[in-house]
Amino acid sequence: MYLVKTPWLLKKLYPKLIWNVDHNKRCLYLTFDDGPVPIVTPFVLNILKQYNAKATFFCIGDNVRKHPDIFEQIKNEGHAIGNHTFNHLNGWKTDDKTYLDNFLQADKLINSNLFRPPYGRITRSQIKLLKAAKPGLNIIMWRVLSGDFDINLTPEKCLQNVLKHTDNGDIVLFHDSLKAQERMEYALPRALEQWSKEGFTFSCLTPMNGELVFQ
Repeated sequence: MYLVKTPWLLKKLYPKLIWNVDHNKRCLYLTFDDGPVPIVTPFVLNILKQYNAKATFFCIGDNVRKHPDIFEQIKNEGHAIGNHTFNHLNGWKTDDKTYLDNFLQADKLINSNLFRPPYGRITRSQIKLLKAAKPGLNIIMWRVLSGDFDINLTPEKCLQNVLKHTDNGDIVLFHDSLKAQERMEYALPRALEQWSKEGFTFSCLTPMNGELVFQ
């Protein structure tokens, strides 16, 4: 089970995590987890370019190691990057030292002040350890979950999830992974087309001097 729209209670329980951006601009913050991987990540980059959209890619360290050329392409095309651990660890099932070490292993390749915990699962003690190890770290969650990772979800329902629930300043989560490919490749271009008609722009999350800059 998962919620498409993050409830206000979660934001209240974890106020130091970033769930959305409070402003009145018609701007969305698209994010992509689990890449970079061949075929899927280049597809995303191509679609984003067509709509002059910038996004934030939360990369798995081991995938960066395997596909450094695609990782460089993400950066060269003006998108932001973030850490998603080296091996996609579930914080609720991982001891704190292992979790921190895995984060730091990925940080050697990614070197970003943005982090998103895989599955959105992280403990308070892990948050404290990561922020101590990487001063200025911003832990990014999301406001809208596309559900593209759900193999039981139709591509049409994935599109409906994001179009129905997304509003100004929302951080929207897709995946540039093989598992999500079918649903993401259907939903992303159609959502971008509709959002563009509605006057939205698409920006990345930019860390600067320890603070998060919302363009």
